[in-house]
Amino acid sequence: MAWVRLANMDDLQDEILACEQGDEQIALFLVDGEVYAAGNVCTHDYALLTDGFLEDGCIECPLHAARFDVRTGEVQCGPAKDHLKVYPVEIRGDEVWVDV
Repeated sequence: MAWVRLANMDDLQDEILACEQGDEQIALFLVDGEVYAAGNVCTHDYALLTDGFLEDGCIECPLHAARFDVRTGEVQCGPAKDHLKVYPVEIRGDEVWVDV
């Protein structure tokens, strides 16, 4: 794993940001002032979670409404059964760094 800069804090004004690092689709989420990073593809069927709805720390998939806790990656509501991959995040000044 390696730390990479994925965004600036200003990029998270909408609370959700899609990023790519190599072949990885990563979503950044701003929840209660904290930044979290998780896989951006629903584990049930291919859909970008950044096209979904973020509420109370959970992202809802726009395709079949599976819900995931963005802080832990845990499935909160099916049809998804597999958790999202989550990544460690560090804020360095105004930059968002993720350990991918």
